[in-house]
Amino acid sequence: MPILKSIFIFILAGCCEIGGGYLVWLWVKDEKPFWYGLLGGIILVLYGLVATLQTESFARVYATYGGFFIVMSLLWAMKVDHFVPDKYDIIGATIALIGVCVIYYAPR
Repeated sequence: MPILKSIFIFILAGCCEIGGGYLVWLWVKDEKPFWYGLLGGIILVLYGLVATLQTESFARVYATYGGFFIVMSLLWAMKVDHFVPDKYDIIGATIALIGVCVIYYAPR
């Protein structure tokens, strides 16, 4: 159960960071209203708070989150921007996710 809880927290953190960053992106790049950027900034702050819910050290949490972020960024781009990953995107994301799971979940 602790593994599932930590995965949920990584996914929640990813949604906050990618969602908040995307709103800021829309505000700056697509000239959306200021409140997009403001809301995005607030959500990005929530990302920082969500990450603190993990039980491991800062180094392991942020290293592991990086792998989850890679995968979630590709999934977000597929859903929102209709991005089609190629085999190298998929291979690279898989390698990253496996690597960070070793970092975080290896028995010590």
